[in-house]
Amino acid sequence: MAEEVAEIKEKKEPLFSKKNLQVLKDPLDDTNPVSVQVLGICSALAVTVQVKPAIIMTLGVLFVSAFSNLIISLLRKGIPGRVRIIVQLIVVATLVTIVDQVLKAFMFDVSKQLAVFVGLIITNCIIMGRLEAFALGQKPWPAFLDGVGNGLGYGLILIAVAVCRELFGAGSILGFQIIPDWAYEHGYVNNGLMVLPPAALFLIGVYIWIQRSRNQKLINVS
Repeated sequence: MAEEVAEIKEKKEPLFSKKNLQVLKDPLDDTNPVSVQVLGICSALAVTVQVKPAIIMTLGVLFVSAFSNLIISLLRKGIPGRVRIIVQLIVVATLVTIVDQVLKAFMFDVSKQLAVFVGLIITNCIIMGRLEAFALGQKPWPAFLDGVGNGLGYGLILIAVAVCRELFGAGSILGFQIIPDWAYEHGYVNNGLMVLPPAALFLIGVYIWIQRSRNQKLINVS
């Protein structure tokens, strides 16, 4: 009887209840996968020279993270514990293949620019970590929201870094010239460091410093 009452209460929970919204919002700040958990750093260094590939990479990771969480949550009661990693890899690899083929079909130039990094989404620690830590123990809807939240949290860092690198490295954003010609005529020079991978590392470090200065809860997070 008690179980029936609990089940009825669970069914009445709104899709965007406070609990579900927290699952969606936490990865944007308090549990951000890049700046707090320090995951997915390699791709953040490699694809943030320009904003466009950073946005495309964000959408790819968001799609794979959200739907892999959803699928694994739907299958969680039927997956034997000993082979769960293999099942997770198959699901993630299938979704990554879809992303890769869509990019090759409709955005071939970006596909060449992202090159191996789209394929490496399969081994992205953020995605495998969320499958193990959240999707395997949660219902499909919260698992889906968790995947969306972590994809957005990852993309937030990528796009913020890409905006700084493209602006100060090339004087443009999304290919549109932002720094005016008169600035170059008066001696302004694009910063060559911004087109190199170490610039992304410095910018992520600055972001982490600002984030932890603003959010005291993150000071002792390791």
